[in-house]
Amino acid sequence: MIFKDYYKILGLESNKVSTNDIKVAYREQAKKYHPDVNIGNRSTEDRFKDINEAYKTLSNPSSRRKYDRSWNARIGKKKAQAAGEKSKLGTVEFLKKLFGIQSLKKESKEKEKKVASQGENVETEIDISIIEGFFGLKKEISLRTVNGTLKKFEINIPAGIRNGERIRLIGQGRPGKNGGRNGDLLIKINIKEDKKYKLVESDIYTTINVMPWEAVLGTKLSIDAIDEPITIYIPKRSNVDDIIKIENKGYKDGRRRKRSIYY
Repeated sequence: MIFKDYYKILGLESNKVSTNDIKVAYREQAKKYHPDVNIGNRSTEDRFKDINEAYKTLSNPSSRRKYDRSWNARIGKKKAQAAGEKSKLGTVEFLKKLFGIQSLKKESKEKEKKVASQGENVETEIDISIIEGFFGLKKEISLRTVNGTLKKFEINIPAGIRNGERIRLIGQGRPGKNGGRNGDLLIKINIKEDKKYKLVESDIYTTINVMPWEAVLGTKLSIDAIDEPITIYIPKRSNVDDIIKIENKGYKDGRRRKRSIYY
């Protein structure tokens, strides 16, 4: 997910502000970009959503502390570094004017030389079902770029992908500077449980309904596994919480081999 600078969205220059400052900034921005004031303007509608999202996060002390850790790592350090460089350059210019030191002039020119740097990676995540992860699929996602436009990406999710595994799209991150290569887009895959299946590592769990007399006398049932119908045998005198294990009918492991399914 592309990181949003909530302080900048509220018109604040840094996170060194009070809760009251955040409230005042929120009121100003909300009034300016409210949909009732900008009827039919889609860009202001999106901006208004970001303003509300920023205020919801920053007005809560717990969520603000968590957000500030990410903000300091992504933005705060860069601001501090930029301020330090600006101060240092200001000192150099002062000495140049005061003493006319040629070595300082040469040093300043060297600093102005452009150095190629790689663009930053962009991280996001998407949810898929257990069935989608089992078979694999092509999925299209849309992400908002740094200039505010939406860009579509088609990703190939391989069959048997693991929960939490990342897919890398080379060169689809932030652009490099001064000829440096672009960063990458990293997409984390979250496999979500549904009403029928539960995934535990590479094993699949599901529940079947058995009549009381079938549990007592035992029976044979035809049920649907993820990829094909199978027949299972309910032993005599089965209990409600008993588990039946079927080999090689579960999710695929790291080597794309099927594991077990449990009923």
